[in-house]
Amino acid sequence: MKYDVHIYTDGAAKGNPGPGGYGVVMELVGTPHKKEFFEGFRLTTNNRMELLGVIVGLEKLKKPNMNVLVVSDSKYVVDSVVKKWVLGWEKKGFADRKNSDLWKRFLIVYRKHNVDFKWIKGHNNHSQNERCDELAVMASMQKQLSVDAFYEEETRKLL
Repeated sequence: MKYDVHIYTDGAAKGNPGPGGYGVVMELVGTPHKKEFFEGFRLTTNNRMELLGVIVGLEKLKKPNMNVLVVSDSKYVVDSVVKKWVLGWEKKGFADRKNSDLWKRFLIVYRKHNVDFKWIKGHNNHSQNERCDELAVMASMQKQLSVDAFYEEETRKLL
C-alpha cells in the first residue's frame, strides 16, 4: 500500500502508574510537512500512553480514508491490532479488559482510515521514535498535567 501519512508514536510513564505522556510525529509522505503532538497526565500507565499516542495521531487526520502507516515500539498496541485481539475483545464487550475506554476510542478512528502497523525496537536510533520518546518524557514532566479521568476513577474503585 502507498501511504499518505506516517504516524510515529511513543508513550512514557514514570512509576507505571505514575506521571506519563505521549509523543506523536506525523509526516505527510513525499513532502517536508511534519507535525508533532504531545500531552502529559498526572496519573496513568505506559500502555495507556502508547495507545493514546496512536489514537491522537489518527484523530488529527483531517480527511477520511487515508492510507496510514503507524510506527510504534509498543508490542502491546501493535500486536493487539495486527493479531486482531482487539476485535475479539470488542465482540466480548471488552469484559475484564484494561484500557477499554481507549480501545473503544481507537476502533472508532481506526475504522475511518486504511491503517497498517509496524513495530520497531525502541531506543534503537530510529530518529522519529527517539523524537517521540523525547516528547513523551517531556510531556510527563510538565508542571501542568492533564487528568486521565477514566484511569483515575478505575484506580479509585480498586482501592
